[in-house]
Amino acid sequence: MKALQPIDSLCINTIRTLAMDAVQKANSGHPGMPMGMADVAYVLWTRFLKHNPRDPRWPDRDRFVLSAGHGSMLLYSLLYLTGYDLTLEDLMAFRQWGSRTPGHPEYGLTPGVETTTGPLGQGIGNAVGMAIAERFLAATFNRPGFPIVDHFTYAIVSDGDLMEGISHEVASLAGHLGLGKLICFYDDNDISIEGSTEITFTEDVAARFRAYGWYVQRVDGYDLDGVASAVRRARREKSRPSLIICRTHLAYGSPNKQDRASAHGEPLGEEEVRLTKQALEWPPDAHFLVPPEVLPVFRRALKDGARAQTRWRAMFARYAAEYPREAALLERLWAGELPDGWEDVIPTFSPTDGPMATRRASGIVLNALAKALPTLIGGSADLAPSTNTLLTGFADFQRETPTGRNLRFGVREHAMGAILNGMALHGGVIPYGGTFLVFSDYMRPTVRLAAMMHLPVVYVWTHDSVWIGEDGPTHQPVEHLAALRAIPNLVVIRPCDANETAEAWRMALRRRNGPTALALTRQNLPILDRSDMAGAENLSRGAYILREAPEGNPDLVLIATGSEVHLALAAQEELENRGVRARVVSMPSWELFEAQPPEYRAAVLPPDVPRMAIEAASPMGWERYVGPNGAVIGIHRFGASAPYKVLMEKFGFTPLAVVERALALLAER
Repeated sequence: MKALQPIDSLCINTIRTLAMDAVQKANSGHPGMPMGMADVAYVLWTRFLKHNPRDPRWPDRDRFVLSAGHGSMLLYSLLYLTGYDLTLEDLMAFRQWGSRTPGHPEYGLTPGVETTTGPLGQGIGNAVGMAIAERFLAATFNRPGFPIVDHFTYAIVSDGDLMEGISHEVASLAGHLGLGKLICFYDDNDISIEGSTEITFTEDVAARFRAYGWYVQRVDGYDLDGVASAVRRARREKSRPSLIICRTHLAYGSPNKQDRASAHGEPLGEEEVRLTKQALEWPPDAHFLVPPEVLPVFRRALKDGARAQTRWRAMFARYAAEYPREAALLERLWAGELPDGWEDVIPTFSPTDGPMATRRASGIVLNALAKALPTLIGGSADLAPSTNTLLTGFADFQRETPTGRNLRFGVREHAMGAILNGMALHGGVIPYGGTFLVFSDYMRPTVRLAAMMHLPVVYVWTHDSVWIGEDGPTHQPVEHLAALRAIPNLVVIRPCDANETAEAWRMALRRRNGPTALALTRQNLPILDRSDMAGAENLSRGAYILREAPEGNPDLVLIATGSEVHLALAAQEELENRGVRARVVSMPSWELFEAQPPEYRAAVLPPDVPRMAIEAASPMGWERYVGPNGAVIGIHRFGASAPYKVLMEKFGFTPLAVVERALALLAER
């Protein structure tokens, strides 16, 4: 290993000391990882990364993911030093209220941050999704002489990332797909929060990743030329993703904290910061020092990035002249817009088409949309026949068929969620993924992050209630709707028939500022005859008066979602026979309803009229709509194995049971 050149040492120690100072000033954070990986990051960001700090959204930039998001000061330091819209004052405000340098990288807050990381394993999953999107778009839009989409995805991962189960899932799939433009640097420092990784993590990581089909190299994390050579070899490897195992030391340079667990997640302490700076031959009393010789080295990225983007723009102009349709579509997609006319293909269903499960209706709508949306791409966790998420007539996305639009995620819900997020973050594609609603539990961390990042991901979650019957309680969701509705910025839609399902897809694709979940039935449902009911287009308002009470003056409001809307309609007829005027409200989405003006909400659910909600799920949360004197027919326990019609009777979801509960409610007033 050659000795560091003085300027390289100065640049690397600038990264280290900025991280130390920011964490110490905040009295909170993780200094050890940025100090240990500064050399590797320096090599990547100054010798290889294709990016333009003046235009962080340039479509053909390389993507960099700090999966080890606890080391956020490494990324913030690099962003500032290379010229992104981040100031030294921003670094000084690390982890403070209103700061653009929060405790973990947050997408949409800090220029140059590609994804929100922190929950370990999520970042490497996002990186796999980005690499999938790059390969698909390149295969779909590139033409001879026009590599319009041609970039790498880099990620720094930690011991913690590789311990998390999600990393196994995404690494397995990445190896199967041969994602050659995915390059991960493993910060192999042998330390986690509780101490040495010898107490928990002694597997052969290199052998594990080779078994997945990755190209694996080992380097000394402080040998700059060795790291650079490994990157060059990884970039030449076209058929396998790469893992570069970088042997490093946590809190490198700290006399008393290097290789100690205490340096992982707490400040070094003022005295140890002084001692470390002395050991690094740095002015011990200088804080947030950036030597004047350093910025010109890092900020070559401004000139290099502008030059690379200018060349790319010239190529894209020539491409647009030869392939105007493809260029126009790409520009729309990069802007987050959909092609003209896509809504025109959404089918309308007739009562004569039914009865039909909403999962089947969803599949029909999805396949119609696929013809109008050439970058609609997705799949399921080995459940395509059950979730109706297969795009008929389109190939699978495999290493041999990179233009395929059916993603085979395998039994990997955790991976699917993170990959969908990465695809949405990359841009240019419209990602969706499907599994059973009960298995949304496996996806919850990724769904939460999609909502946090405002990503337009669509979830197709079928088998939406205990009415799936004989599969029993392990497969019957009860608490899931309530849990999902608790996630801010996630829109959950549970349509009542095929036409509401079509409208649900319309809403999901129109929505560009967050994820949307479709909760769909396995069992067949009648397609409502809308001739004497409100149109399904009212789904966009979240809740609407489906069938009004006689004379428009209700004694009672019945609110229902999904399959239980049909139950409410049947109960309405029987209540009318008994002299009770009931209004039926279909409420497919709480979130869409809450977005309506107060006047509309009060008109649908008059505050002075008794209300009763009907949903085959936990009643938690329904009190906001039925009020303190209303009623909820829900499920307070786990399900059971039996034919679904037997379950409906046993759990009290019959027209007669609804009528009796309604009459009791009215009698109580």
